[in-house]
Amino acid sequence: MKLTGLGLYTFHEASRLTKIPVRDLRRWLDGYSYRDKAQETLISVAPLWETELASDEIDGISFHDLLEIRFVQAFRKHGVSLQTIRLASRMARELLATPYPFTARRFQTDGRTIFASAMEETGETELLDLVRRQYAFRKVIEPSLYHGIEFDQDQLAMRWYPAHRSKAVMLDPGVAFGKPVVTEGAVRTDILYDAVLAEGNKNLVARLYEVPVSAVDAAIIFEESLAA
Repeated sequence: MKLTGLGLYTFHEASRLTKIPVRDLRRWLDGYSYRDKAQETLISVAPLWETELASDEIDGISFHDLLEIRFVQAFRKHGVSLQTIRLASRMARELLATPYPFTARRFQTDGRTIFASAMEETGETELLDLVRRQYAFRKVIEPSLYHGIEFDQDQLAMRWYPAHRSKAVMLDPGVAFGKPVVTEGAVRTDILYDAVLAEGNKNLVARLYEVPVSAVDAAIIFEESLAA
């Protein structure tokens, strides 16, 4: 598969960027198995969706998978089961005609109805009132999940600025395989950060990589936020 424009993240990188444990990421996107003691059989649970790299032997996920999984985390925090999330994802893919519906702009308006239908089908009625109320659903789909996402002409996510109220760092699947880069100069933030640690002089690093000192500062702040 041609990886240009898809982005590529190891599960460890995805975990650092989303603050989701690697174990959860793998369960959600790789699937898992467990033994049913009563039936004495091994039960296999499929991934929530087929990732863009699923047909390859690459142990990682794409840019769209990375953004989509942040929404799964938000649903789980509010008690939505994986069964309902799986069904809602399938319904949304069909309705919105996109393989990554949670990050499509239309989901902000249509997601409430989609999840209500999924919950009715799975019998998860205890959360149904929460989802049906528009104000409450907006609390589940927090504005921060969409914050920093730029959409293309088809209203699908094409770029993400992860730092709050700043466009100094971006993730663009068409640049450096989607790794975090400083917007001014498109140099990876981890490269700039490691260079500062090695050289001990951010002004020197800025000259070496031909980026503004402010970009080096942004890289330092971003990389340290990942480690926090």
